[in-house]
Amino acid sequence: MRILITGGSGFVGRLLCHRLHEAGHRLLVVSRSPARAQTHLPEGIEIRESVMAFADDAPEAIVNLAGEPIADKRWSEAQKQRLLESRLTITRELVTLCERLETPPRVMVSGSAMGFYGDQGEREVTEQTPPTDEFAHRLCAQWESAARAAEPLGVRVALLRTGLVLDAGGGTLTKLLPPFRLGLGGRLGSGRQYMPWIHREDLVRIVLLLLERDDLEGPFNASAPHPVTNADFTRTLAHHLHRPALMKVPAGLLRLALGEMSRLLLTGARMRPARLEAAGFTFHYPTLDSALKAILGR
Repeated sequence: MRILITGGSGFVGRLLCHRLHEAGHRLLVVSRSPARAQTHLPEGIEIRESVMAFADDAPEAIVNLAGEPIADKRWSEAQKQRLLESRLTITRELVTLCERLETPPRVMVSGSAMGFYGDQGEREVTEQTPPTDEFAHRLCAQWESAARAAEPLGVRVALLRTGLVLDAGGGTLTKLLPPFRLGLGGRLGSGRQYMPWIHREDLVRIVLLLLERDDLEGPFNASAPHPVTNADFTRTLAHHLHRPALMKVPAGLLRLALGEMSRLLLTGARMRPARLEAAGFTFHYPTLDSALKAILGR
């Protein structure tokens, strides 16, 4: 199958490309820096600078993972707009490509995030849970809406509401491991906020499932079935590193340092993968303990 991928050189995209390449698929990767992207991807993958550069290749499927990292910079109004445009622009280009093809792709798996739900406190969150209106929700909602514009063209659209992605070499742990290894880890604020998470291997397996199953469309909570609070996450990570985790970062200090972006750290959602489990998906790493054991035991 010819699969067009945006964000293919990112933390999740790299592993996805390797898995799809191993399975014999032909990959078409969009990257603003093709030469740099090639250093992370298998040989033989076609890498071009724009979506429309693949108009003559008629992809049969699309995986859309592109978007500026949400937590790299403080949320000024200009940065909020950059976060939004980095997602909407390329997603709209993908829909335009679908419109121009004589035979549109049969499926688009498109990114979203746990931020769709906003702050949900301690209530259990499934794909049916009404969101709380805040910036993270509006960002994800507009991103999803842009992707769903492909549906009237006959494209099956599946949306990935992803939790924190865990694995070695990138993602959430890249920022957490240095202070925790020094014994400087600790909970953020009250520690009661939930942190939906997922092992990168399971996330890639979910993408493969959504590409293959013609009966799966709409939003899917891409997170492990056992979400944890920030306090639980802190204790478990410290335990696996054999370090104390006695530090506490006051909520007020985070708000002062990060402004509105501090909500990413101080709020959360007890998100459960209800639709994936109903579809029969089995997680290789259902608990945080099993995921960290696999990652840190390498």
